[in-house]
Amino acid sequence: MLAFFALTAQSDPVLVPEVSQHKVELRQGFTGTELLLFGAVLDPQGRRMSEEYDIIVVLKGPTQPILLREKQQIGGIWMNAESMDFRSAPSYFAVASNRPIDRIVDDRTAAIFEFGTDFIQLSPSGTIDPEEQARFRDGLVDLRQRLGLYKQDFRGVQLREGVLYQARIALPSNVHAGTYTAETFAVSRGRVIASAIAEVEVEKVGFERFVETAALYWSFLYGLVAIGLSVGMGWLAGRLFAMI
Repeated sequence: MLAFFALTAQSDPVLVPEVSQHKVELRQGFTGTELLLFGAVLDPQGRRMSEEYDIIVVLKGPTQPILLREKQQIGGIWMNAESMDFRSAPSYFAVASNRPIDRIVDDRTAAIFEFGTDFIQLSPSGTIDPEEQARFRDGLVDLRQRLGLYKQDFRGVQLREGVLYQARIALPSNVHAGTYTAETFAVSRGRVIASAIAEVEVEKVGFERFVETAALYWSFLYGLVAIGLSVGMGWLAGRLFAMI
């Protein structure tokens, strides 16, 4: 039995991933950046794989609870109507592959590994009607796609010489701070044969870090300062207009 499992483990391919930068700093004037995810897929002996394979890269930001509200026109006025609460929605989600996902795996496998925005696992709270859940999920995906926070590129991975791969994924200026996971999957004949994870830390630095820390740990003082600045700016603007 031990010999059998040892031989089985040795037959698994080796996936070696890497990221161009493991730390992204959010500072004043940050306009976004581009991550290069690259690596190699080798057989257990460190040689080129004998079978063909595809590469899928999934980059996810930290999850967060979110409350979605749906607006409806009632009496000629747009008002908040139905709502749905998701316990864990990724703040950022991107998928890249060397060809369309539906030509690589079936829907069941894609749903298990979240290979695309159609398969994001959002974990709604309470008992929800499936059709209503799908409507709110589609609304969230559409909103964050327009913000550049959810994206997919089915031609975004390049394979070279059957060994090396690379993918470029853009992080917009409005990304959230936290730990991002870049998970790379090697797929052959519709089955995931290897996977590996690399992490990227996105953190605020400089004045942005100071403001975030002040709001988190000295919230009362931060509120007083914010109110004081608002009143002071309003008074100064009034004086300037009075002098014109």
